[in-house]
Amino acid sequence: MADVQGWRAKFGIIGPSTNTIVQPDFDNMRPRGVTNHYSRIFTPNADAISNESFMAGTLTIAENVIDAVRSVMTCSPNYLVMGMSAITFYEGIKGADAFQKKVEDESGIKISVGSHSTAAALRAYGGIKKIAFVSPYYPVANAEVKRFMEESGFEVVRDICLECPTWTAIAEEPEDKLRKVLTEQLNGGDVDALVQVGTNLSMVRLAAEAEAWLGKPVIAINTATYWHALRANGIDDKIPGFGRLLSEF
Repeated sequence: MADVQGWRAKFGIIGPSTNTIVQPDFDNMRPRGVTNHYSRIFTPNADAISNESFMAGTLTIAENVIDAVRSVMTCSPNYLVMGMSAITFYEGIKGADAFQKKVEDESGIKISVGSHSTAAALRAYGGIKKIAFVSPYYPVANAEVKRFMEESGFEVVRDICLECPTWTAIAEEPEDKLRKVLTEQLNGGDVDALVQVGTNLSMVRLAAEAEAWLGKPVIAINTATYWHALRANGIDDKIPGFGRLLSEF
């Protein structure tokens, strides 16, 4: 018997307890017959005022992931979606694969994670070789994103760290600031696509709009991850308002 509302798919969404952006983002992209069930990774709203404190905070989140997985599995989802991105990039492709395997071994079902989903999204556009990205992270974490992307076959021309002071402050970054980052700091004739990582940074709508201004792919990680989950489940609905990724591929 299919769930009467999630008759196409029931997604278990795993995200930090401090994250206020992933849940509404994913719900806004949700097609009829798919339901999202959010499970919060216990995450103290730590100050992240240095490379060391940022890395320590993300590793605390990583330690608590499995408890959140066990919790959401009680609603019998058929697929998991990771709503926290930093730890999915750590230690390159090997680290991303290991993280994914750990969750899948515990849950017994598949998961879409931000690192692999972003690489898949870039490949879906085709012809992308050089990228630039923005994150709310500190340099230590940007270095991990760069490592993963370069191991995945993309050249990272430049990257921007917003160095947000707390986990909740990430969701408070204003759109006008992010627009300037895209147009004045990241974009250039030397890059084929722009990428945003950090799931608590609200950019799904802005990225979609920026594709029109800049004439090139602009990929928000929440869009990439939810797109990957839908397509992995054979759900090919074309959803407008979130850029070419969801409306064309």
